[in-house]
Amino acid sequence: MEPLLVVDHVNKAFGGLRVTFDISFTVMPGDLSAIIGPNGAGKTTLFNQITGHLTPDSGRVLFQGEDITAMKPQAIVSRGMGRAFQVTSIFPEETVLENVRVACLSKRNEILNHFRHVSGFREATDRAYTILESLGLESHSERYAFELAHGDQKLLDIGIALGLEPKLLLLDEPTSGMSPEERQLTRELIVRLWKELNLTLIFIEHDMDIVFGIAQMVRVLHLGRLLAEGTPDEIRNNPEVITAYLGEEVR
Repeated sequence: MEPLLVVDHVNKAFGGLRVTFDISFTVMPGDLSAIIGPNGAGKTTLFNQITGHLTPDSGRVLFQGEDITAMKPQAIVSRGMGRAFQVTSIFPEETVLENVRVACLSKRNEILNHFRHVSGFREATDRAYTILESLGLESHSERYAFELAHGDQKLLDIGIALGLEPKLLLLDEPTSGMSPEERQLTRELIVRLWKELNLTLIFIEHDMDIVFGIAQMVRVLHLGRLLAEGTPDEIRNNPEVITAYLGEEVR
């Protein structure tokens, strides 16, 4: 089986500040993996390089065997990579339904296709409702996105990404700002989406209960470097990771 994603010796600096340093790893189809590390470790910068929002200074990113290093985000999305952001990228003045429907229409290239607009609109609407049901947001479909609670806005951001029908989904701190109950529900949602939609999924997360509870593989960034990668048990007991990030209490 060929890797779905290959990050190959990726480097990024802003002026004299080295943010990611010679990072390499592969992600296989169907993996559910986490990226952890202290604030400023380079996690979101790495996501930005994978998704085309930043171009690496050197190194490559391959997706489904294709070099996507210099591609724009939209081109990468069209190839099957979706992302939900740490700070939500929803359309606050549109309804919840419209937020997801626009993504569904975009995936089908129907936004400007006047000849198929009616049928495409109906299909996109049905697809959007299905996604909202899977997220537990169907009852909010006609509300404006800005009216949603923070946790529901985070879920809507995931819904927009799902509307693009990704093969690989990247979630940047999906539970940030949530209550303990919301975090538990989101944890269950991530696993369910991964299984039901046959996704490959990578998430950045600071809640170690979630990381060690659901991830198959954990990668640790520290000072811009890939400090370690392995199973949750391997990472939990790695002396370098304990010293740099986890502390003895997590072990």
